[in-house]
Amino acid sequence: MTLTAADDGLLRPTPFLSSVMQIEPQWIDYNGHLNMAYYNVMFDRAVDELWLELGIGPAYMKARHGSTFTAECHVRYVREIHLGDPVQVSVLLVAADEKRLHTFKELRHATEGWLSATSENMTLHIDMAARKTAPFPADIRARIEAVANAHSSIARPEAIGRKVMMPSGR
Repeated sequence: MTLTAADDGLLRPTPFLSSVMQIEPQWIDYNGHLNMAYYNVMFDRAVDELWLELGIGPAYMKARHGSTFTAECHVRYVREIHLGDPVQVSVLLVAADEKRLHTFKELRHATEGWLSATSENMTLHIDMAARKTAPFPADIRARIEAVANAHSSIARPEAIGRKVMMPSGR
């Protein structure tokens, strides 16, 4: 059976939206805002939700001995998030090939909509028995490709591919 955009929200030309998450009290640092490490926790939780939809969550690892590892991550901290702020992450599947997923995530205040942080990642598919990169199985690859195709029509945020560097002296 082939799913269509009407049947499957992932096949719509909109980024995947995570569930709304709450900042946990122990994540607040001495500056009174979310500690930088926990932005990655929020991004990771959102990706775990997307991976379930793609069929590459914990059950996939257990049954088919495949998983994903993050190979590279670039986080930008744009605006402080504080205790009590509800947040939601959007995930754009920028590109994919037989072994890799390139994602771009935005963490936003869930009710006010402003951007708090972004995370751009390169994720590798891993054969867990060999602990080496391996191609996705054909059925999973087809699902990923369908989502990547749906996401290809979404305008690309300007921060994709951004480097860490000192600003020019203009």
